Amino acid sequence: MPEVSENFLAKARALLAEEYLPKIERCMERLTDDDVWWRAGEASNSVGNLLLHMAGNARQWIVSGVGRAPDERDRQSEFDERRAISKTELLARLKNTLDEVDRTLAGLNSSALLETRSIQGYDVTVLEAVFHVVEHFSMHTGQIILLTKMLKSGDMRFYDFSSDAPKENWKKSLESEV
Repeated sequence: MPEVSENFLAKARALLAEEYLPKIERCMERLTDDDVWWRAGEASNSVGNLLLHMAGNARQWIVSGVGRAPDERDRQSEFDERRAISKTELLARLKNTLDEVDRTLAGLNSSALLETRSIQGYDVTVLEAVFHVVEHFSMHTGQIILLTKMLKSGDMRFYDFSSDAPKENWKKSLESEV
């Protein structure tokens, strides 16, 4: 089973760094600092809150939970934040967290996936923790895409449809497509 484990970890790392992060970066190119902190209502999250939350979740579950680094997360503060932290700083924080996550996942061996960790009061395997973070990141990436489309009323051009098969396009900046 080591091959399955290695493929699982490689795919998790690729989804976080090579699919979800570039899509978030594309959204951030289109948003202003004010847009990043816009919220539909008091019970809704802004893109800024989502970015803080995604970084907090990934660090808690992978860096701290799986990697056993100290857990200093204050989850509620991610949602309570109202300061206009710049989109540049928010993106830098997220990238730094994903770098830590990637290093943690790169250091795992196949037998580690079945080890148990206690994270947020749940006893989970390392495999479950990795799966949780990838799924969680995907869900909130989708929310950021939706908020960006709502605020900027346009196609994000994640795919190039000029040939028979759609071609991934999200790793390029919007400016490089013009």
